[in-house]
Amino acid sequence: MKISKSLSDEAILSEMGLRIASARLQLNFTQATLAAEAGVSKRTIERLESGEVATQLSSFVRVCRVLGLVERLDALVPEPVASPVAQLKLQGRTRKRASRLPATAKATKPWSWGKSS
Repeated sequence: MKISKSLSDEAILSEMGLRIASARLQLNFTQATLAAEAGVSKRTIERLESGEVATQLSSFVRVCRVLGLVERLDALVPEPVASPVAQLKLQGRTRKRASRLPATAKATKPWSWGKSS
């Protein structure tokens, strides 16, 4: 199944669990072996593979590290790239906070049908 934005959170977690289980089996690891290698409990592996929500992100990263999937996490949340104009505005500095919308963006009237009374 392809993971897409139309899937529910539960469906995505379930699909990710199936993929983790498949990667584990390709390496011929039991759940207990993977748990020992990753430094987590066997129950954590069971939860990850079943798609249960009650797992910590750090446990997920540990399991991915043992399965050799850490490099793929970069595709999950890619490093943001500023546009050339934004790079010029920043002049080599790093952006540290979001800014408010310009006053012109806030002052626009909402669109409506016909005349308003």
